[in-house]
Amino acid sequence: MAPEPLFAVAGFVLGAIFGSFLATIAIRWPDGRSVLSGRSACDSCGSALGAVDLVPLAGYVLRRGRCAGCGAAIDIRHPAIELACAAIGAVSLWVAPGMAGAFGAAFGWLLVTLAVLDAEHFWLPNPLVGALALIGLAGGIADVGVDLPARLFGGLAGFVVLSAVAIGYRWIRGRVGMGGGDPKLLGAIGLTLGWQAVPLVLFGGALAGLVLIAMRWLRGDAVRGDQQLPFGTLMAVVAWPLWLVVTMA
Repeated sequence: MAPEPLFAVAGFVLGAIFGSFLATIAIRWPDGRSVLSGRSACDSCGSALGAVDLVPLAGYVLRRGRCAGCGAAIDIRHPAIELACAAIGAVSLWVAPGMAGAFGAAFGWLLVTLAVLDAEHFWLPNPLVGALALIGLAGGIADVGVDLPARLFGGLAGFVVLSAVAIGYRWIRGRVGMGGGDPKLLGAIGLTLGWQAVPLVLFGGALAGLVLIAMRWLRGDAVRGDQQLPFGTLMAVVAWPLWLVVTMA
């Protein structure tokens, strides 16, 4: 099926809508605030949001980035996550109109949310990682893209390899060097991209980590051997572009 502009437009709109909900999860869930019950409200004053405020991206622009009730600045993560998800939706459905693009978009949207949570809280919630794994399995069952056996082996390989790294590091260094969510995330990524992509995601994540450390060093920040890096974020940043490359190949 040839790329159609309408698919890209639909992906952008859907991405912005899902991104609005996912931004709420990324911002409120770590604080223990509900994201499912009650009306949408301002994070600062708690006042209910109006119809204009609920329009993804446009609401932020029309309100000039501030709450209509209290005037407080709207958390920049809201429009940032909405824009990221909108772009992922548009590109996914542009290069792969139909079901393949829909799976790719959903894969990217969850990766954005997980990347933000890990970068800010070193937290990869099991429900979100599980949802990512289910997307991978569903794509395999629907016979979209990578075949199911390659996905299953990729899921197992991703989890086992990174778990072995974590266990080995703890045995050699005598301390925890990797959270339990990272192997699960790599396993979920493997369920979507297949076993061939697992080493690429690992290598890409490690390379991105080195770049991040180099940037910290260049701006004069202290760089220590025991500094934590959000490896889940680094793998997520690599995984969706890799899906895009595989899909376009």
